[in-house]
Amino acid sequence: MGKIILVTGGARSGKSAFAERLALKIGNGRAAYVATAQIFDDEMNFRVKLHRSRRGDNWTTFEAPFDAEEKICAAGKDFDAILFDCVTLYVSNFLCKANTDDEKFLYDNLRGLIGKLIDAALAVDAVTIFVTNEVGAGIVPENKLARHFRDLAGLANQLLAAHADKVFLTVAGLAVDVKKLAEVD
Repeated sequence: MGKIILVTGGARSGKSAFAERLALKIGNGRAAYVATAQIFDDEMNFRVKLHRSRRGDNWTTFEAPFDAEEKICAAGKDFDAILFDCVTLYVSNFLCKANTDDEKFLYDNLRGLIGKLIDAALAVDAVTIFVTNEVGAGIVPENKLARHFRDLAGLANQLLAAHADKVFLTVAGLAVDVKKLAEVD
């Protein structure tokens, strides 16, 4: 049975770099990388290249802007560690493809989408590390699409955290296991 680790934090908090180190440690020097980004412009192309530049031959990349549960299952056949980067881009892909304001549809379908990721991660004989952004700490967004994104990303994070064995919050490149701290009560 697989295990789930969730790594969250703000933009440029060091979450991906931490998750990459953790995946290589768990995978004994090799790991699968499930990439959710879609390249639509020069800025995103730069960001993808930046992420790739940190990884060497120890990584096998699975492109998955959609239907990522299939890639988790495929990666789980050959790897002990799977890095899923990132959940918030995956939510954004879903939200843009859905192209609707119907909140019931969005919430119901997001629950199903994240449920598939969780089921796949638990079904493989590997540790799946999900990287996500903590987007709820700022001001309430001005427009409806941004509010939907914030709310859906927060829901996705909560669903993943509920099934995670560990949840790390990264701040200034440092990671704290917040699930361990929460279980002190």
